[in-house]
Amino acid sequence: MSLFSNLREDIDAAMERDPAARSRVMIVLAYPGFHALLFYRIARWFWTAGWYLAGRVISHIGRFLTGIEIHPGAQIGPGCFIDHGMGVVIGETAELGRGVTLYQGVTLGGTSLKKGKRHPTLGDGVIVGAGAKVLGPITLAHCARVGSNAVVVKDVGEDMTVVGIPARPVRSRASDAEQFCAYGIAGELPDPLARTLDGMLDTIHSLSSRVEQLESELAERPAAAPAAAAKDAPADFAKETITGE
Repeated sequence: MSLFSNLREDIDAAMERDPAARSRVMIVLAYPGFHALLFYRIARWFWTAGWYLAGRVISHIGRFLTGIEIHPGAQIGPGCFIDHGMGVVIGETAELGRGVTLYQGVTLGGTSLKKGKRHPTLGDGVIVGAGAKVLGPITLAHCARVGSNAVVVKDVGEDMTVVGIPARPVRSRASDAEQFCAYGIAGELPDPLARTLDGMLDTIHSLSSRVEQLESELAERPAAAPAAAAKDAPADFAKETITGE
């Protein structure tokens, strides 16, 4: 797609996903997320043409003006929406599909000093909430959602919602993927830690009840055991036991 086609889809994405947007002119003039994408797409053109220094300088100017840092080596599909945007960082080998949404403070970072693929890949329709960190060459599949302030270090499946540190899955429902969810959260989400603790408590109660049952059975055995042993023992053995012979 051409530069202008990508920018047009970026504007349409902002209109669609931000109820505060009153017009396309407002987005073009007053949305730092759009400005950052504008600088990125220009810098990307220079980068792919082999003008690496020019690409980096243009991206640095965009960072200075918007507070959003996007490396020109990153690959960002059309229809990307960076809401608010301050503090967003997108690394060199990051790959973003069509219609991705990022909120302020998001980091798509690398965890290796080696050259090559070291930043995450985001599929189409992925939503990453404010302050979330997605680290390493992992993959967030189609329509995955990351809750605010989560730290994601493992792959996330399609239509999956993850929250927490480290991020854990809390929901996988294809029906949620059909509607946009601000900050990657739709309705009430269960706390994965609380759910784990509840499961542990249920297990402890079950084991405690079983222990009490076994203790009760053991308490009854000493009184019944001698009578049963005497009844079942041979007559000669019983006589020897009584007389000591």
